[in-house]
Amino acid sequence: MISAGESSGDRLGAGLADALRRREPSIELVGMGGPKMSDAGVRLVQDAAEISVVGISEVLPRLPQIHRAMKRLERVIADEKPDLLVPIDFPDFNLRLAARAGRHGVGVVYFVSPQLWAWRPGRVNKIRDLVREMLVLFEFETAFYERAGVPVTWVGHPLAERSGAPVGDAELRDRAGLTAGSTVVALAPGSRAGEIERHLPVLLDAARRLQDGRTGLEFLVPLAPSAPRDVVCSMVEASGVDPIRVHPGDFPEILSVCAAGAVASGTATLEAATVGLPMLVFYRMNRLSSWVGRRLMTVDHVAMPNLIAGRGIVPELLQDDCNADNVAAEIGRYLDDPARVAEVRKGLDGVVGQLGEPGIYERAAGRVLDRLSPVFD
Repeated sequence: MISAGESSGDRLGAGLADALRRREPSIELVGMGGPKMSDAGVRLVQDAAEISVVGISEVLPRLPQIHRAMKRLERVIADEKPDLLVPIDFPDFNLRLAARAGRHGVGVVYFVSPQLWAWRPGRVNKIRDLVREMLVLFEFETAFYERAGVPVTWVGHPLAERSGAPVGDAELRDRAGLTAGSTVVALAPGSRAGEIERHLPVLLDAARRLQDGRTGLEFLVPLAPSAPRDVVCSMVEASGVDPIRVHPGDFPEILSVCAAGAVASGTATLEAATVGLPMLVFYRMNRLSSWVGRRLMTVDHVAMPNLIAGRGIVPELLQDDCNADNVAAEIGRYLDDPARVAEVRKGLDGVVGQLGEPGIYERAAGRVLDRLSPVFD
């Protein structure tokens, strides 16, 4: 059983599923995820989109769906007796699912570590009791688990994978409807409906401010597959910002045509780092969730490029600091200061160099199958 709770987990689960089926074609895969996992041959018994939320107060309206999803997956565990559960990140749900799997005698290999080293590190004690092995994306995570006595393997990050020939600037601009030679600014509000509702109005307001006194400026809203396109297009149209393009697909390659960007905190910031986007990282959430989160946080940064580098490569605008004035000011610094752009790109190159070598899914699949022995011996 593979359990992924959001779109990034769906991509990771699909990559793992593909690698497992290549290595062992007879394997049966079941679980929770999205369209990519389904396409990779996982029999989905739960759609992850029904329970994918961030924040404390944000989760309350979804509690009935979350409860039903947990019961449904536990019922499959009890009835079908999978040989192994592979949770992918999504700790508040997946650690509870892992505990229930353990009560049914099902072992657990956790793929993609929750950010325990940044939030609520005490949960590592629960992981030590529940998990046979942690498969982590970042090398620095291994020391955290080794100190806690948890078996751990660094498999590398999927962004280290290289696939397909690079697409040229002209073709990417043509796909997105961007003007040749324009200065493009990316506005990436996130993939969840709640994130878009909180973030996109701020970004559009900042775009209006950036247009004052500047010519040849164009804006791009890269649309995540799970994002509500109608909502995004409606908000963009109502804003009056022009020219602006909403473009699904080609992410993160499309960011390579951008001079700068504002990117919601999350996996997208690392994807942006792989193409060297001079960016600011932002996030807003419900005030209660923010208040609790700040008290649980044990690191100085929230942006993944900054966490990996151990220093502030890109600016972070959180909560009240995430406003149109500040977003416009930070993007303006990139547009007006080539030395600043060069400095940030050099720092991002260093971050990308720490993502490991291609082959993450093969390495992860190998560890999963090793933990299944002697099932396939």
